[in-house]
Amino acid sequence: MSNRELIVLGTSSAVPTRARNHNGYFLRWDDQGFLFDPGEGTQRQMRLAGVSAHDVTTICVTHFHGDHCLGLPGVIQRIARDGVPHEVRALYPASGEDYWLRLRHATAFADTSKVTPHPVEGEVTTLRSAGLTLTARPLSHPVDAYGYRLDEPSGRRMIPAELARYGISGAQVGELQREGRLGAVTLEQVSEPRRGQSMAFVMDTRLCDGVHALAEGVDLLVIESTFLTPEAALAHEYGHLTAAQAGQVAAEAGVRKLVLTHFSERYGHDDERRFAEEAAKAYAGDIVVARDLMRVPVPKRRNPATGPSRP
Repeated sequence: MSNRELIVLGTSSAVPTRARNHNGYFLRWDDQGFLFDPGEGTQRQMRLAGVSAHDVTTICVTHFHGDHCLGLPGVIQRIARDGVPHEVRALYPASGEDYWLRLRHATAFADTSKVTPHPVEGEVTTLRSAGLTLTARPLSHPVDAYGYRLDEPSGRRMIPAELARYGISGAQVGELQREGRLGAVTLEQVSEPRRGQSMAFVMDTRLCDGVHALAEGVDLLVIESTFLTPEAALAHEYGHLTAAQAGQVAAEAGVRKLVLTHFSERYGHDDERRFAEEAAKAYAGDIVVARDLMRVPVPKRRNPATGPSRP
């Protein structure tokens, strides 16, 4: 059974609050785990959320402001301490190599060779692994910042009734999938298109081409909405988005589910309704205003008969 969900570890921006930890997001995607922007306190939040160091297969850092990376030393030391046996890829802006090395070796501990660096630079960086494509694109922030997108390739779903009609079962199904036909029966006769699922992670940025390219058509968009519209000028000055802009991006990109997060400490839980209302002025789809330790499932696959639909 598919197990795909976002576990929110922290939702605050530069300053944590009593209710919101610094950034941190764990995407569980079947047997892979993507840890995005581990801010200060992420190791503790992982324990509270039931996320193990063994669950992490990839770490993605958008940029080297503290609320997006100060949790790295603890997470990496936990990977080492717990003896994680598999490779853990770490993606981060190449221009921040010095910061990566400082965080990677922040204290004395029994190290691990399992964490492998993958610095990203240029307009598009792509990594492929286990049937998934992970893409990084530049954003617009005072320091080099990248957003990330995860894509599953499209495929075909077998139709049990059609398999039964042609008397195909057991090992024959696998042969048909591999070869594209079994005798006179083609794969297209007993299957239907299955659209691959996707998600995008967009943090600290002004509106730019990278934001729109990352968000285009994704099932799940996790995006910063640091400010509300009255602070739009401040948002632009510091390289951030408002909730209204996040909603506009989601609407134009045909996003299926929108997760708003990375809130300025000036806002409390009583303001959550305002964030949702601002985003909803442009976006009519499913809006989630993130809270720490919340779990957000990746939307179920679209019905292939109806195809892609924009909210």
